[in-house]
Amino acid sequence: MAVPVALAAYVASRRRTTHYAMRFPATATLALAAGAVSPWRRHVPAGLALAALAALALALAKPQATVAVPIQGASIMLVTDHSASMSATDVDPDRLSAAKSAAETFLGKLPKATRVGVVTYSDGPDGNQGLTTDREPVRAAIEAQMASGATATGDALSVALGDLGPATARSGAKRPPSAIVLLSDGKTTTGSDPLEAARAAKRAGVPIYTVALGTDDATIPGPQGSFGPQIAVPPDPETLKAISEISGGRAFSTGDSGRLQDIYKELGSRLATKHEHREITAGFAAAGLVLLLAAGLTSLPRLGRLP
Repeated sequence: MAVPVALAAYVASRRRTTHYAMRFPATATLALAAGAVSPWRRHVPAGLALAALAALALALAKPQATVAVPIQGASIMLVTDHSASMSATDVDPDRLSAAKSAAETFLGKLPKATRVGVVTYSDGPDGNQGLTTDREPVRAAIEAQMASGATATGDALSVALGDLGPATARSGAKRPPSAIVLLSDGKTTTGSDPLEAARAAKRAGVPIYTVALGTDDATIPGPQGSFGPQIAVPPDPETLKAISEISGGRAFSTGDSGRLQDIYKELGSRLATKHEHREITAGFAAAGLVLLLAAGLTSLPRLGRLP
């Protein structure tokens, strides 16, 4: 309400000045001596003052904004399948390369304070970087993967659950927020039952978010190479969905590298940050004071002017 009133008063004062203007001889000569002043510059101080008034009025209302803040103590384990079926090219440029790129995107979305680790697996867990805030060893473990071997998803999940710390096994112990992100493209062919690992994760309060990667018609070369029959390597979204449902996570499925990137971006934001309402009064108050100062500075005479 104060801003429209002040604006109306300013407009009225400008009209009054024009109404009582006096004729003065030799105006052209005096104008040359004083120099030209752009019409819009005369309104700048008043405009800044009105903007300052608006900012201060908003500050008095104690405005709030919803902001994303890091979850204190969050720990996330990435579990990535690099079995032979990950060499399929139904996902551009191939499944494993797309998975590596998406994992890099995921790491980029995490706050620096979030601890993250990785378990890579095929016949069994063969790469294990424990929880750390240093992203470089995690990236190195992800990049070291090569597509080969079978699929031991249950064993890999058990290792990841153990890496999240002894608090997962202590009944009644309060543990920091933790989660597992599992990416796989096929059925478990060796090792322990992944659904048992999902039940253990449920008991520990660790949700597993699963990503089934690939398309139903994907194939890879058989033992005889390009001259022999191709091996079908469809994904197994049903088992991965069951893992996520049992543990309290969420399941995703995609055969597109771009969509995979989006999924990992979403997971990075979802698992490591939370939304809070924060009061932003100080920002508006500071802006109001800066605008008031600017209004005072721009009102100082810089050029000669006529009455």
